[in-house]
Amino acid sequence: MSDEADVNADVAPPRVFVPEELAKLQKLAAERDQFEDLVKRTQAEFVNYQKRSQREREMDRKYAFGPLALDLLPILDNLDRAVAAARKAGDESALVQGVAMVQTQFLELLKRHGITRIDAHDKPFDPNVHEAVMQQPVESVEPNLVLQVVEQGFMNQDRVLRPAKVIVSTRG
Repeated sequence: MSDEADVNADVAPPRVFVPEELAKLQKLAAERDQFEDLVKRTQAEFVNYQKRSQREREMDRKYAFGPLALDLLPILDNLDRAVAAARKAGDESALVQGVAMVQTQFLELLKRHGITRIDAHDKPFDPNVHEAVMQQPVESVEPNLVLQVVEQGFMNQDRVLRPAKVIVSTRG
């Protein structure tokens, strides 16, 4: 019996709460639950903020070269015109070849940064990547086909940087 007495001596009798204490405990438990909920929501918002910031940084990096490339495209257009005019005149001098090399290097540089030409010639007209500057009636080809590229268009990754300006066929 002394063992039972020792065990019972270690166990405290159950506490009886008075209604005021019980109300206070319930209020404190409710506040604790609110704070736990607030902490969880704040943590979730922070994780979402980090993910959104990461996506925005990736998008900024992906399209960062676009504005500079857009400013450089008129220079590339002039190189294209110079080489085309010289070749049309039958000039294949070292100077023309050098300008053509610079033009090729320019295009390779743009490509390394995700800027590529839109392949438009002999393709169906697509208003998402082409800008029709003229329509030309032609019997021998189907309508809405790009007959001629007036100004090259370019893509920045998966976005149109500058639409290709084209002449489109119509029924003659």
